[in-house]
Order: sequence, then structure tokens, then C-alpha cells
Amino acid sequence: MLEPMYSHRGPRFKLLLREIQPHLQSLFRTKQPVFITTSSATGLMEAAIRSGVEYRVLVVVGGYFGEMWARIAESCGKEVVRLVVPPGETVEPEQLEHFLDGPDIDAVALTHSESGTGALAPLEGLAMVVHRKPGVLLLVDGVTSVGGTPVETDAWGLDFVLTGSQKALAIPPGLALGVASQRFVERSRSIDDRGWYFNIPDQVRMAEQFTPEHTVAISLYHALACQLRRIEAAGGLEARWRRHEAMRQVISSWVEHHPQVRFLAREGRRSPTISALRLNATSSAIEIAEEMEQRGWLISTCMGSLAKEYIRIGHLGDLEPEHLSSLLSELERFTNA
Repeated sequence: MLEPMYSHRGPRFKLLLREIQPHLQSLFRTKQPVFITTSSATGLMEAAIRSGVEYRVLVVVGGYFGEMWARIAESCGKEVVRLVVPPGETVEPEQLEHFLDGPDIDAVALTHSESGTGALAPLEGLAMVVHRKPGVLLLVDGVTSVGGTPVETDAWGLDFVLTGSQKALAIPPGLALGVASQRFVERSRSIDDRGWYFNIPDQVRMAEQFTPEHTVAISLYHALACQLRRIEAAGGLEARWRRHEAMRQVISSWVEHHPQVRFLAREGRRSPTISALRLNATSSAIEIAEEMEQRGWLISTCMGSLAKEYIRIGHLGDLEPEHLSSLLSELERFTNA
């Protein structure tokens, strides 16, 4: 990232894009071109709505980021039908099937790994249900799942999947990565108000031609290229999935040995990359997070009404199980309060 800047329209950058494209396709498990924007992942959420929804979208809301899908869609002038599940829960395929018998919709938007609660949706099963409704696209927020747990874009028939650079990829924030199915791109070409910067057919074309038309964060692309090479050298994507699953098991085992601690997400629907815990301590979750940061550990709290009750621990990226074990040892002081 410390290399001097150079033209993003020149041959050197084109070579970099050509080099990383196969690795990005492996990351998303797709044969479609993977595009990158200099933005947060939220930018590609808006792109998915503007380029993929003509008038109405069914949004699964199980936490802060599910609700973000809904608010983005409403701000883009789309009708929204919310399918609300309690915090820590996920929508199940049979529930989604029932809701799809309701008002006509263009798409279903959902969060695979809900960062606000640590719940992991059964994405493959949900995709199978969506496929039974002709003309309905499936839009997936994979911000804390892509790179940390299986996301089979092509095999599961996902129409739009997005992630951000700072989560399971573990590089600085500022890049959003996405992939769109052919039927998504075909629909988006018929939508007139899909915008300019986040116009998905244009993003796909630029990815195919290895030529960005907008100014990009070159240093972050170099970080991405470096990290993709590191992932491959460390055993590939499957090894990365296994390491994240090992961290989920570490935190599950710790909770089992602390009866006063409980997950927000239910058994069988817990993300391997992020966990929300109630410690049942005398200190609030906000106070716990602040004291942990003073001790050199960065955790967070849940958002909204759960902020005082639940802490959130991100166990993803380049972290190892032993890092998580050390953090949990520090949390012992609060479980014994």
C-alpha cells in the first residue's frame, strides 16, 4: 500500500485487475465477473436496489443491517414489504415461502450473516425457495460471510452478492466487492433510473474489460491483491472457512462453561464470524466494551435497544482461535462480577 500512485487507466493497473479477477471469482464461487467499487459495502446495497428492483422488494429484517436494506430501498423510491424476525432469529425457508405468496415482488433482499446479532441465515435453503417464484431476484448482503463461511454464488443461484474489504478479507475499509447474475444484469438494463456510479451493467463491463472509468483507491487494490495471494498460500478459501468455524466452536465452548452468558443468536443459526453475547454482568455492555478497549481489546455492542445488554465480538479476518481465546480470558473478569 505504500507504493507511489500511478494511473488507474494505464496498463499497470489493468494488469493488476486481470491478475486478481480469478481469485475474486474463487472468493465468490462464481464464473461471473466480480466488480469492485471504491465505497463501503453500503454503496453496493444501494446499487442492488437501484439496478435490480423495479417497484417492490421483500426485505428480511432480523437486525440493524436487515433494516438497512429496507431503508435504502425506501430512500430509492421502492415499495418495501418487511418480513420481520426477532433479533437473533433468522427467516426459515418455509416462512419465506409463505410470505412469497403475498404481494407481487421483484426481489428478496436479506442479510446472510447479520452483523447486529450474530445470526447466520440458511442461505442455500432460502435461495431454493426464491427460485420457485419466477422473476424474483435474490439480493444478499454477505458483508460478514463472504470469505468467512461458504457462500456459493453460482451453485445456490444467488443473483447479487456483496461484501466489504474490512471484514473477512481483513484489509482496510474502502472497497466494496460484488457479483451479479446474468438475469440480474438483464433486468437492470431495462431500469432507467439505476444511477451512474453504481450502475451495475457498467460495473460488470468494467470488470470484464479490466478498465475502471472512475477514480479508484489504488493502494487498497494492492492490499486486496496481496491478501488474495495470502489466502491462496494459506490453503485457500476452504481452509479459511475451517478457521472461522474453529473460532465459532471456541466461543461456543466458552459460553457452555459460563452458564450466566448467553448468545443472542440461537443454536444452529450462529455465525462463524461474529457473536453477540449477554454476559449478565453488573457493568453494561457499553461499559464492558470501553474497559476492554482500554486493555487493548476491540469489541463492540449491539445497536439500538440492545446496546446496553449485548456485546459483539468479531472473530473473523486473519484472527486465529488463540486470539479469540485470549480475548475471552480477559472477559472472565466480567462474568464473575
